[in-house]
Amino acid sequence: MARRPKTLSHLGGRGEARMVDVSAKPPTERVARAEGRVVMQPTTLDIVRRGDAKKGDVLGAARIAGIMAAKRAHELIPLCHPLALTQVEVDVLPDAKLPGVTVKARVKVTGQTGVEMEALTAVSVACLTIYDMVKAVERGMRIEGIRLIEKSGGKSGPYHAKE
Repeated sequence: MARRPKTLSHLGGRGEARMVDVSAKPPTERVARAEGRVVMQPTTLDIVRRGDAKKGDVLGAARIAGIMAAKRAHELIPLCHPLALTQVEVDVLPDAKLPGVTVKARVKVTGQTGVEMEALTAVSVACLTIYDMVKAVERGMRIEGIRLIEKSGGKSGPYHAKE
C-alpha cells in the first residue's frame, strides 16, 4: 500500500496560512527537549565561567532569557498556539571541549498541542543572550546545532533524534 504524503496542517485548501484547530484533541502530557551551542574562544569562555562579563552573569541571564522565551514562543512564531506551560527548564553548561556553552531546554505542558517550538525558542534565545552579553569580547562566536532532541505525547507519538 502506498503511503500518502504528509500535508502541512497550517495551510488551508487554497494554500493560505491558518492556525490549526486543536479543540477536538484530548489534552495529553507533552514534553519536548532541545539543544544548541555557542562556540567561542577559550579566553571568552573563561570570562563567561568567572561571571565577570561587563554585562553581568552570562549563564544566569541566558537561563532566564530561555525560560521567558519559551513562555512567549506564540508571540514570535506565526500560527503557534499560546500554551499554559507547566514546566520550563533551561540548562546553560560551559564546555571546555567545545570550547563554549551548551544550552539544553525541557518544556512540558498538559494540552492539545506540542511544545517543540517552545523548547527550540528557549534554546535559540538563550544562545542569542550569551552572544549578546560577550560580543564585545568576541564577535566571531558561532551559534550552532539548534535542534529538537526528543518529544513525547500527542497523536504523532514519540520522537528521538539520532545522535
